[in-house]
Amino acid sequence: MAHFYLDESLTGQLGAQGGVAGDMGAVVHLGGADARHAATVARVRVGEKVRLGDGAGLVAFGVVAAVEPGDVTLVVDRVERFERPRSSIQLVQALAKGDRDELAVQAATELGVDGVIPWQAVRSISRRDSAKAAKGRERWATIAREASKQSIRAWLPAIEPVATTRHIANRAQYSAVLVLDPEGDVAIAQLTRAELGDRDIALVVGPEGGITDEEFASFTAAGARRVRLGSTVLRTSTAGPAAIAVLSVVLGRWSP
Repeated sequence: MAHFYLDESLTGQLGAQGGVAGDMGAVVHLGGADARHAATVARVRVGEKVRLGDGAGLVAFGVVAAVEPGDVTLVVDRVERFERPRSSIQLVQALAKGDRDELAVQAATELGVDGVIPWQAVRSISRRDSAKAAKGRERWATIAREASKQSIRAWLPAIEPVATTRHIANRAQYSAVLVLDPEGDVAIAQLTRAELGDRDIALVVGPEGGITDEEFASFTAAGARRVRLGSTVLRTSTAGPAAIAVLSVVLGRWSP
């Protein structure tokens, strides 16, 4: 499998050489930490095939022409632009203790989530003040970036600021808000593309202690639906990724 790296300067590099379409023979450079990783960890060599993306849908395919610890030179064979899915999936992940919420972000990214929203739920053991919120958001963004490279994703998922229950409930005005609930009245696998429509989807996952009755009431009053995965109860780190996999089938993202 070809190596995949991210460099937000890719669009500018290609644009300076006459655009992003049909750039055969264009020369682009991978720098910074990714270049050091490519040279010293992955041990990329001249002649190997590499993919370089900008995290916003643009991917250059090419061959390594030179390798230095802080710079990898790539001669481009072709450039492709990948569009965002018609309906986005946003994971509303309750803050959790240890690294369970981080595990959810990593797996959700690999499975194709389009954005992640940290949720300060009532029963979240982990609490974030303003300083911790900024640091936590940066940490989640780093995890999502590494998972995007591993899974060869053209689009980086956006990591939003910490949200309250009210802010999540308000999303039901313009998104399909699905709240995972072991006692939900409908299985998420029973949902259809037709009933979800073209709206973005906000998938709400509670903390270790579960979602409170008051939180459920706020969500349902705003128009959210309580949906279940199956007969078992998953951890907060696995429930979201499992639901994203099911939704990917429902939405036709994973089609034969």
